[in-house]
Amino acid sequence: MLRLAVISVHGCPTMRAGETDAGGMNIYVLETARRLAAWGVRVDVFSRRHDPADPQVIDIADGARVVHICAGPVETGKEDVYDFLPDFWTGLEEFRRSEGASYDLVSSHYWLSGLVGLEAARRWGVPHVSSFHTLAEVKRRARPGERDMPERADAERRIAACADRIVVWTEHERQALCRLYGADPSQVVVIPPGVDTERFRPLDMAESRRRLGVNGDRVLLYVGRLERLKGLDILFRALASLEEAGDVRLLVVGGSDGAPELSRLQRLAGTLHIRERVDFLGSVDQACLAAYYSCADVCVLPSYYESFGLAALEAAACGRPVVASKVGGLPSVVRDGETGYLVGWRCPGPFVDRLELLLANDRLRRDMGEAARIHAQTLTWETCARRLLRLYECMVGRNGKQAGGSRACVAASS
Repeated sequence: MLRLAVISVHGCPTMRAGETDAGGMNIYVLETARRLAAWGVRVDVFSRRHDPADPQVIDIADGARVVHICAGPVETGKEDVYDFLPDFWTGLEEFRRSEGASYDLVSSHYWLSGLVGLEAARRWGVPHVSSFHTLAEVKRRARPGERDMPERADAERRIAACADRIVVWTEHERQALCRLYGADPSQVVVIPPGVDTERFRPLDMAESRRRLGVNGDRVLLYVGRLERLKGLDILFRALASLEEAGDVRLLVVGGSDGAPELSRLQRLAGTLHIRERVDFLGSVDQACLAAYYSCADVCVLPSYYESFGLAALEAAACGRPVVASKVGGLPSVVRDGETGYLVGWRCPGPFVDRLELLLANDRLRRDMGEAARIHAQTLTWETCARRLLRLYECMVGRNGKQAGGSRACVAASS
């Protein structure tokens, strides 16, 4: 039986997506862990304790659990977690020894986890598969002035050089990793994430609007974290510029009360005189999201960069067209002119053009939504997890562990 140690330092899969620092990566870790466990893999997900009320161990499926590790104060933000990586490693190793556990392979998510993953692979003598989800150099180029920790880019280069394999979500990410970080192309594997097409499916629009208390206006929807890289300022300016926009509402799903970006966006909506037409709804449980997608006419992702864009895939699975920036992995989800539109400029005008076209044409929205649903059904979590399992089995070998020492190196946190 394969035993997998998943390291997701700041991205606990029990956190609700859309809250601060919780998004597509959290969903990815949760959904793949559950499906791998269903096929007999023992999965331990190690994440930093983020809620003092949470027990140390939470079962997320039969054979899969989340193990919370104390590393710094609970309220520590993602930007400060780096300083507590040695504490995280110490806590992880103490837990492993207390259980007498051994692992066949380490899977890490994000650069903070990658550093811990390198250390675990070196000490345990097992392969290390890393996923970055976002890259500092790509973010910096996508939005000049984007700030990040000075240690991040160098750490990402170290992980890219030392991990035994790197899993990316799109060919775009693979090329960026090789071009900007010098990663060996033979070590980088493209495995797209997926969507639960049973949970995310088309629901009756009128019933969804009645259930959620949304009136009969035309509805735009944004789902995701609230941060400047997501480009909501572009969407707000587009909404303010729509012709006959008086009956168009924008639902913003994601964010936490009191967050600085939420306050900034609320002020911007007031400045643009659209505050009464924008509903800030906060984060929403995954089980309820299908109703929000189904009550919308169009889903919009105006991001400066997206490594993939799970919200776009969820919207597609619910039969909704998506208007999105032509960046990162979004072109692999949104087929321009078929399931929605891709906008190649990060400014309001082109978004206005596409949104007005869709809002004015019921048949176009319906046809694109149907095509989006068909496309989404080719990208499921089962397909993603099976490809991951084949990769892990290949690396470990059916007769025992394959040491990852040929590419392992000491993490900065050792």
